Amino acid sequence: FNTEAHKIGSFFFIISRALGATARLYLVINVLQLFLLEPLHVPFWLTSVILLGMILLYTFEGGVKTIVFTDTLQTTFMIVSLIACIIYILGHMHISFGEAFSILKEKQYTHLINTDVNSKTFFLKTILGGMFITIAMTGLDQEMMQKNISVDNLRNSKKNMLTFAGTLLFVNLAFLFLGGLLYVFALQNGAHYGDKVFGFADNAGHIKNIMGDDIFPALSLQNYFPPIISILFVIGLISALFPSADGALTAVTSSYCVDILNMNEDKTKTEQEKKKKRMRVHLVFTVLFFLLIMFFKVLNDKSIVYLIMEIAGYTYGPLLGLFAFGIFTKRNISKKYAVLSITIIAPVLTYLINYFVSKYSAYKIGVELIILNGLLTFIGLWLVSKKENTQQVTA
Repeated sequence: FNTEAHKIGSFFFIISRALGATARLYLVINVLQLFLLEPLHVPFWLTSVILLGMILLYTFEGGVKTIVFTDTLQTTFMIVSLIACIIYILGHMHISFGEAFSILKEKQYTHLINTDVNSKTFFLKTILGGMFITIAMTGLDQEMMQKNISVDNLRNSKKNMLTFAGTLLFVNLAFLFLGGLLYVFALQNGAHYGDKVFGFADNAGHIKNIMGDDIFPALSLQNYFPPIISILFVIGLISALFPSADGALTAVTSSYCVDILNMNEDKTKTEQEKKKKRMRVHLVFTVLFFLLIMFFKVLNDKSIVYLIMEIAGYTYGPLLGLFAFGIFTKRNISKKYAVLSITIIAPVLTYLINYFVSKYSAYKIGVELIILNGLLTFIGLWLVSKKENTQQVTA
């Protein structure tokens, strides 16, 4: 690839990482706000500023080994809080794991394989779309992969990736199980379904919707959980927050400084001057993260995970297409702004296709959005490129 393609790829990485990270940040901050800080009359924006300030301080601790150690510690806290919540709810309802699973199955909360081709969650869509989202969000992320290559040899590095994948499967299943338990627990304590809402009715019969991300803090605020479970939940939330947020903030800063500003190749500035510039960029991205969190607050989506997947489809698609084109072809792109044009046109076309398909047919595009976007990018790059025997533009 030429310099233009390199910078555009970095630009899309920065956009993708920033949007994905701030969406997750919003989720955690919003739950903490509902659960802990709103009763104390602390405004959402102040909570965001304080947590971003803590994350900023956290990123000053450098080194991959430090990141690996702290991530391991925080992940342990998250899993412990998850298990503790499950054990408490099972004990409170006086049921075993098997009985709980039977109740979830009876209420159709265990339905995993959707065979409706038109549905967004059709199982083949989620498998294929999820695979490419993983390739884009993890495989193309230097900060994520650095944790694997920090292992002492290739064999152990591969083992680490496989172990992580297996562990992730069981942790995700545990979170799904906890989610189902929370709904059953709420139903047993007087919650019920309304018109596209789920929650507890007030004296006037109005149901405040706690469906999705708000269910745990809503139950906790109404004193259905003892303080120790609530404390463990907060610890688990913060443990999930910091590894993701600090990694994203560091990654976008590094990418902007190295790939966009070419600071590593700048021989005119001293290391001290470069360090000051990196710090200014770091602070600017922290402010940008705050603005994006406030944007998600205004948006107020109750199931932020689906929103993250949709954002990934639009922003990681061009990056995936660029990567695939560079790996699988030997063609050169010499036209100025050709790559930029394609990487803008592809997401726009993807959006239009998604809009018109949803409007005029029963078919709903789900997480396979990233495949469509990446494919359009790949085809576009192929059309504006030439065979390798033409003169190559130097980077």
